Amino acid sequence: MFGKVKKVFFTGVFGILYIGFIAQLVYVLATMDIEKIMFSLAGLSLEWLILIAARYLSKRSSSNAQQHNGGFRRR
Repeated sequence: MFGKVKKVFFTGVFGILYIGFIAQLVYVLATMDIEKIMFSLAGLSLEWLILIAARYLSKRSSSNAQQHNGGFRRR
């Protein structure tokens, strides 16, 4: 039960973060002048790398917990 709630929660959180990233990208490209765009895009790329790393670590910890709790069947 808790595993399903955790999966839905993290999927929702990462979905909101992806939507927020796209909104920031559109805002940067639409409202800033050319000098500030490059600096802002560098910040957004750093945020994107952190988001990818968090997603990777979340999936990795989930699979490790499954193996530890007997989710991995042995023959």
